[in-house]
Amino acid sequence: MLINFAGILFDGIAYGSLLFLIGIGLSVTMGLMNFINLAHGAFAMLGGYVCVAAMTRLGFPFLAALPVAFIVTAVAGVVLERTLYRRLYQASHLEQVLFSIGLTFMAMAAATYYWGPGQQPVQLPGVLRGQVRVLGLDLGAYRLFLIALVIVITLALVWLVAHTRFGAQLRAAVDNQQAAAGMGIHVNRIFSLTFALGSGLAGLGGALGIDVLGLDPTFPVKYMVYFLLVVSVGGAGSIRGTLVAALILGVFDVAGKYYVPEVGAFVIYALMVLLLILFPAGLYGRRA
Repeated sequence: MLINFAGILFDGIAYGSLLFLIGIGLSVTMGLMNFINLAHGAFAMLGGYVCVAAMTRLGFPFLAALPVAFIVTAVAGVVLERTLYRRLYQASHLEQVLFSIGLTFMAMAAATYYWGPGQQPVQLPGVLRGQVRVLGLDLGAYRLFLIALVIVITLALVWLVAHTRFGAQLRAAVDNQQAAAGMGIHVNRIFSLTFALGSGLAGLGGALGIDVLGLDPTFPVKYMVYFLLVVSVGGAGSIRGTLVAALILGVFDVAGKYYVPEVGAFVIYALMVLLLILFPAGLYGRRA
């Protein structure tokens, strides 16, 4: 029983790591830029398809296709932010939701047209396949890779936001755009770079999640609720909150589906309700 629990805990942490990697961009746009971007899952889907195309059509190995997925998705994020999203920064949340959900359906239709409705396969390198024995437990090599990568990315994001000039400018622009602009900060450029970073991380998460989450044109709506849960429970705009919430939801989702499969995903919805009752602003969110 203890071995099974340790395996479930490990799989839940790996699953939560993916949710964090994809959801952190949504947390940034909602918490820092005050934009409800329900098309965030479409960027994750784009990253997955870019990874597949780089591997199958260009002959890239999996590890080399990952930065390609990040860069292409980040560039797509910049283009869409400057041409479409920027026009709605001052719009109501309802208008933002309607726009982004419409963009999601367009992305799903485009993915179906170009890649078909089926699941996309991915060929992992030999070093990431199989299991690794750690402290008497056989752990999946790919899931260990996911956890290690998310640790590195989390530390890099914390350093970027808390200890760099860009992070200081971003915090200033979020607190007061007019004052920041008056101090010489190019607010629009900061927001574009932030949106690109969030989109790129979503694309990277989508590429990494092909083997775990799967990839088909329904991906954006299939996992939209999970990303929203991560942001809501953790607190929009909080890196630490998003990480903790993603890990909690990942572990409870995997454990619920293993121990009480007849209940299914209801476990994380019940957990979400309980956590939001206890922490209305999220685990590490700021009260309005």
